[in-house]
Amino acid sequence: MADEEEQEEAEGESGDGGDSSGKSSKKKLFIIIGLILLLVVGGVAGAYFTGLMDPVIAMITGGGASEEEQGEQTEGAGVFYDLEDMLVNLNTGGRKSSFLKIRVSLELAKSEDIPLIERVMPRIVDNFQTYLRELRIDDLKGSAGMYRLREELLRRVSAASAPAEIRDVLFKEMLVQ
Repeated sequence: MADEEEQEEAEGESGDGGDSSGKSSKKKLFIIIGLILLLVVGGVAGAYFTGLMDPVIAMITGGGASEEEQGEQTEGAGVFYDLEDMLVNLNTGGRKSSFLKIRVSLELAKSEDIPLIERVMPRIVDNFQTYLRELRIDDLKGSAGMYRLREELLRRVSAASAPAEIRDVLFKEMLVQ
């Protein structure tokens, strides 16, 4: 009898242990499923915020590019118009003189704007020369300096050739001496 009681107690203990391992395996399963869901949601959110999901969203919503946007895309890069080389004396604040030689190309939206650009070329050159003469060598250093110069020249050429659309100012050559 004593052996039977010991055997029943042993079975009861292993039965209790079996229930607790079942609970822990369910907890592990829920944790694994939660981690997988978290990774999937994080990946989708990352793709959305980096713009990788834009084509998928456009396909789902049916919001592709409009006809005007497609027309602009097929137009290509536009028309390039080269300006003459410019040589300007930079503002050095009394030190020895420094010069800037720059060669610029304008990106126009359409070729019909070329005659308009040629008519206002003296104004464009004057705006460029006035701005460039006030620059210091430190203003031209680094990519941030180049970006500021490009944006300022674009603003000035767009103001001088008002009805014509200037897309960009491209640097072909820049030499500081």
